[in-house]
This record gives sequence, structure tokens and C-alpha cells, in this order.
Amino acid sequence: MLNAVRWTSVVLALGTLAHAGDASAVTLRASHQWPGGQGDVRDEMVQMMARQVEEAGVDLTIRIYPGASLFKPVQQWDALVRGQLDISAFPLDYASGSHPQFSATLMPGLVKNHDHARRLNDSAFMEDIKQIMLEDGVMVLADAWLAGGFVSKEKCILAPDDIQGQVTRAAGPAFEQMLAAAGASISAMPSSEIYTGLQTGVLDAANTSSASFVSFRIYEQVTCLTPPGDHAIWFMYEPVVMAKESFDELDEAQQQALLSAGQAAEDYFFEAAKGIDDELIEAFNAANVEVATMGQAEYDAWLEVAKASAYANFSKEVPGGAELLEKALAVE
Repeated sequence: MLNAVRWTSVVLALGTLAHAGDASAVTLRASHQWPGGQGDVRDEMVQMMARQVEEAGVDLTIRIYPGASLFKPVQQWDALVRGQLDISAFPLDYASGSHPQFSATLMPGLVKNHDHARRLNDSAFMEDIKQIMLEDGVMVLADAWLAGGFVSKEKCILAPDDIQGQVTRAAGPAFEQMLAAAGASISAMPSSEIYTGLQTGVLDAANTSSASFVSFRIYEQVTCLTPPGDHAIWFMYEPVVMAKESFDELDEAQQQALLSAGQAAEDYFFEAAKGIDDELIEAFNAANVEVATMGQAEYDAWLEVAKASAYANFSKEVPGGAELLEKALAVE
């Protein structure tokens, strides 16, 4: 019996020595709601980061769970905060229930175009947003803004009057308030459920990002698309984020590899995002869906409705809301 005990101890000791070289190896879990490996730019951002940290040779691996296979879309924020998830490509407005200030990152007409969105990343406005995120224990690895538009089964949505009577999916409180003020009925759901909502008759119309319109094949369920064009009233902040506690547990080389990968993904996304709007129109044209472009007059009409509803409510009801909007509007 004594010899057996001694032998077991030797085996355990040898096993410990054999794995000593792997002591610093870390696997991070990354989650998002979009299809994996099908060209969605948000999935590709995370895939790119995973490849780059693997190539860095710092014993760091990112395991990706696409298609809401690990956490449901809205649940990802709480999973990050609670330490159940390490990384997510996450539409920040989804967490506006916890922090209503995040609704400013999906405020109608606040972002004019992709170049304007990039300038916002380094603004006092985004400094305030990222500080609120950090107080919840979440940091940004890569900034990302996506343009979007409208689709409908009933009629083309150009002016506010066109939305009257339609049951519409709107991404976030600010758009819900604007669309309701224009006469729409609201049905809330993540973008991954829009297809089914349209298919089953729960929805008549929806708005979301150009990338989601294509990735979720929304062109199969609608008759008209209003793309962003030169008058994009819809822009949404969808960064790659990470639990700060998970980041702090990495060694310096791993942290640097992750930050470098995040910057590369951000640079890739900025260039790719500009082309997504063109791909959107091509995909819907190929599906014989009518494409109607919003003009300046329609854009101005929407902005007037937005300022009387979403902007006014945000300034009045959200702590620091008026100051946030002021800082965002100051960025030309």
C-alpha cells in the first residue's frame, strides 16, 4: 500500500511538471448573435482577433460562439458583468435597460455618416459612454458603428407618414419613441428575430443595420428597402467589448496581443462598413425587392419627429442626457 501511495504521488508530480509549460495558456469565450463564418462583418471582426492572437504565440486562444449559441443577444451584457463571458460583439443599446445613457449610441440622426462615426469615437461624448461601461466592468477592444435603414412588407418607408399603422421592430428606446410618435406600433425584439417576426406576421416593418439585413436574409420577407444612402438616420454602436476582470487576469504579452488585434479589427471594420451599404442594395436588388432612397426633405421630417420625441425624452429622463447629446452634437 505504501509503495502504491508513493507511486501515485510520483505520477501526480510528473503530471504537474508536464503541464507547467501550459500554466499561462488562456482560452477566452467570445459570444455574439450573428451567423458565424458567413461573411457578417461583426463575426469577421471577432474571427480576425482570434486569428491574430493565435499567431502572436502568447498562449492565448479566443473560442467563438456565434448565432446566440452561448447567450441570448440581450443577456450578453449581464454575462460580461458577472464574469460568465469574456468577449462579445455587442450592440451597446441592448444594455440601455441597465444604463439608459447607452440609448444615445442609437439616437436617430445623431451620426451623419461613417467618417462622422469614427470622429465620435475619440470625442468627449464617447469618453462618457465608455466610462459608464467601465464602471460596470466592461472595456472596449474595438469601436464599430453600423449604418442601417428600414424595410417593410406593406409600403416603402420614406417620410414619417409612411410608418403609420405598421407594426414595426425598432432597435432601442430612442427609435421606438420616434416611430411611435410617427404612428407606428412597436414590437421589440433583437435583430436575430426579425426574419421570423416578418414571416409569421408579427411584424409589418423593421429597422436594423445594413449588415443584419443581409446576414439574416431579410430580403426574403419584404417588398421594399430604404437603405442608409446619403441621409442615414440610423447608426448604431456595436463594438467588440471585454470583461475588464478577464483582461486584467492576462499577462502583459497577452494583453498587448489582444489590444493590437482589437485595433486591427477596428481598422478593418471601418473600411468594410462603408461597403456594406452597397452590398445591402445589391442583395435586395437581386431578390427583386424595391429600393427607395430617402431624400433631404424626408430626412428632415424624421429628424423633426426624433427631436420632439426621442431627443426630448432622453434629455429630460436620462441622468446627464442633455449633456451627452450636447457633446455628441458638437462633433462635426
